[in-house]
Amino acid sequence: MQKPKLGFWDIWNMSFGFLGIQFGFALQGSTMSRIFETLGAEESEIPLLWIAAPLAGLIVQPIIGYLSDNTWHKRLGRRRPFFLIGAILSSIALLFMPYSSEVWMAAGLLLVLDASINISMEPFRALVADKLPESQRSYGFVVQTLIIGIGTWVASNLPKWVNNTLEISNEAAPGVVPDSVKVAFGVGAFVFITSILVTILTTKEYTPEEMAAFDDAGKPEEKKGMLATILATYALMPLIMKKLGVVQFFSWFAFFAMWTLANPALTSHVYNASKPDVMEFAQLTTNEDGEEEAVRSLENEIVFLSETSKATYKNLDKAYNEASDDVGSKMGIYGLTSMIFALLLTFYTAYKSINRKYIHMGSLLAGALGFLYMFHSPGAPDNLYISFGLIGIAWGSILSMPYAMLSSSVESSKMGLMMGVFNMFIVIPQIIAAIGGVVLLHNIIGEESIHAMTIAGLFLIIAAFSNLLITNKKAITYQPAITNE
Repeated sequence: MQKPKLGFWDIWNMSFGFLGIQFGFALQGSTMSRIFETLGAEESEIPLLWIAAPLAGLIVQPIIGYLSDNTWHKRLGRRRPFFLIGAILSSIALLFMPYSSEVWMAAGLLLVLDASINISMEPFRALVADKLPESQRSYGFVVQTLIIGIGTWVASNLPKWVNNTLEISNEAAPGVVPDSVKVAFGVGAFVFITSILVTILTTKEYTPEEMAAFDDAGKPEEKKGMLATILATYALMPLIMKKLGVVQFFSWFAFFAMWTLANPALTSHVYNASKPDVMEFAQLTTNEDGEEEAVRSLENEIVFLSETSKATYKNLDKAYNEASDDVGSKMGIYGLTSMIFALLLTFYTAYKSINRKYIHMGSLLAGALGFLYMFHSPGAPDNLYISFGLIGIAWGSILSMPYAMLSSSVESSKMGLMMGVFNMFIVIPQIIAAIGGVVLLHNIIGEESIHAMTIAGLFLIIAAFSNLLITNKKAITYQPAITNE
């Protein structure tokens, strides 16, 4: 028995929770490096501080995938319990994140936030395969990408909009996150929980009996424990997953470089407004460990060398915060163009099949051009519209085409686990980048962090041509089943 086709609004409602998930990811991607810099982290330390995010994904994703495959709640169903748990935890982490007072506190909350987002996200990927027939899989993942694009654009612009529209300050004392960022994270927490509730309340899941009756259910297998099942899946990974994994590896290394180093790279190279070091303007003393630190008053405020030094620091810090707001806003462009790209694909895939491999290859090449163009934009912030516009095409494809190709090649009964295991190819490149890969590679070109964006461009070129490894016709284009009816 074939799954019935769903209308646009049914697919929209079941994917709407991704708006909140992407609010969390976009605020994290556009603002976390700024928070780390504000709390005193060195530029070279930032990728390592991000390691909590991919580590959480590596551990959480396959576990949640397995659990959601083997869960059934009489009211919430199979995937929706995980939507709700992840939404509650993510919203709490978003509320507390900008109030971090130390780097280690922000890094710890990043671990909680990313783990919580993953609890919600992986079952959302599996829900598309649960609910849609194979002929609508590309359509379903593209609708998700459309919603993700909206979330990315709006959330990336939030700190700037809060500052400009609500006139909430984007300046703060040294070591304190500005109020505009705090309000943006609060809005993100509200949108996260609300959008997840929309999906939970408007989407009904198929029962285990109904799922077993569909043609893509696969043969029943002997039940094993969670660890044994996950390890067996790693060991017997389908060939298509391995080939897509090569594409994913280079793609996600590139985007991790952007999320971690775009803010310091672009504020410095394009805006000429690096984060000022308060130690250069403050009176210094030596602590018990023999390390220099800034002198603080009885009110715990930094004591500057002079009023002139104080004014100079504040002006430089204001320029940095304004540049950071603008970088975050322009990063939102990649969400906007991914949304437009997804919208065009939505209209097309609603009626016709597409060649997923070549669409993905061309999209990644467009993103590579966007990254490489950043190096040629010093003093020209408007060029970033072009760069992030091209990157958005790659992002829109990354969020849909690999999942559409994979979901057409695995059994629906294992979809959650397969999606979780597949994301190993997302988190491993990020871990490698975080522990020094991205800093090491860009230092080969030059010490300036803008070269991390060049590395990102080169890696997307490799990812694009890695698509030539994919030869499975069913993965590349939807193949209608041949029956005797």
